[in-house]
Amino acid sequence: MIKTMKDVAFPAKGILDLGCGYGPIGLFAAKFWPDQTVEMVDVNERSLALAQNNARTNGITNVNIHQSNVYEQLAGKSYGLILTNPPIRAGKQVVSAMLAGANDHLVDGGMILVVIQKKQGEPSARKLLTATFGNCEILARDKGYYILKAVKQA
Repeated sequence: MIKTMKDVAFPAKGILDLGCGYGPIGLFAAKFWPDQTVEMVDVNERSLALAQNNARTNGITNVNIHQSNVYEQLAGKSYGLILTNPPIRAGKQVVSAMLAGANDHLVDGGMILVVIQKKQGEPSARKLLTATFGNCEILARDKGYYILKAVKQA
């Protein structure tokens, strides 16, 4: 994901790391795009504490790290870019909510990037993104992992 996301162009309306875990994707995004604010959310309090510690340790200040179960605490917020490595163990219903819900939280022209393994649901994720956004592209593929991109149409 990190290698691939460096090459995307998106509206400068902020970034969301959905299901941030301990923060590697969102913190890289914050460092790479210092002019953007990166909102990092996860349902797991321990993961959030680790993400906050990692941000502090690395001197990254353009982040807002807080708890949210998928989009529950993000009502009315929209972003230019949503990044996610969905928690497959949470189940298909949660992953589907993360992917389909992105459409309501992207500005026109904004995009979602998803990293997912083929054996853990990439074909289903690609189908859902295509149904939701009308488009889905495979940006990269390596050792069973896929990076999928979908763009919100105006």
